[in-house]
Amino acid sequence: MNAVRKILVVDDDPVIGKSFDRVLARKGYAVVKAENGQEAMDKIANENFAAVFTDIKMPGMSGLEVAERMHAKRPWTPVVIITGYGSDDSEARAEAAGVKGFLRKPLSPEMIETSLDAAVAVAAPMPAGPLPEIAETAPEETGVGIGGFLKNIALFFAAPFIGLAYVALLPFIGLGMLAGVAGRTAWKLAVANSSRIGRVGRFMKNAALFFAAPFIGLAYVALFPFIGLGMLAAYGLRAWINRGTPA
Repeated sequence: MNAVRKILVVDDDPVIGKSFDRVLARKGYAVVKAENGQEAMDKIANENFAAVFTDIKMPGMSGLEVAERMHAKRPWTPVVIITGYGSDDSEARAEAAGVKGFLRKPLSPEMIETSLDAAVAVAAPMPAGPLPEIAETAPEETGVGIGGFLKNIALFFAAPFIGLAYVALLPFIGLGMLAGVAGRTAWKLAVANSSRIGRVGRFMKNAALFFAAPFIGLAYVALFPFIGLGMLAAYGLRAWINRGTPA
């Protein structure tokens, strides 16, 4: 009888746990506290609770994830979300996970009692036999990690082709610079209204730019293979570092 009279409160604020303890102790419930979602899952794996109250936003596993795991493995245990704020998306996700209610901060003794009575009233009977195990890691978290690793591997192999694309395109960029400088030189010579010396000076300047443009283009061509190799090394290093972590 004592096992089904336990209430689990999951919140990283100790004041919340004390509030539940103070209100529900006189109703014959034992309040068990957990500071985060993983600690709550560890307690749920070893004990049965009449209800679970969980904060929606916590470090690590959120209250919504706790509710979803409970719905998958302990569907007879009612879950109530404690939150100081909410959104339509989070409430829709909570309802899909079978949440029995929302308890909004700041809490009052009447709110706690009413919410617990409503949750217990609609709780399904606990099945006989051994309790199913609760997975240590949610399947979607593993999938995200694999996806991130594959993305980094794809970038690793794409890096050489990105570098080659730069190398292939840059001669055309150099030719474009050459044509631009030549056109600007011709235009300035045609519209110059200053003295002959001034025209000669500008002509020499623009002629120097004209002849320098191909070398600038060649410098880009010469340097960009090294840039491509640098990108390859950077992507490879990032793929290696992130190979076992979620994206």
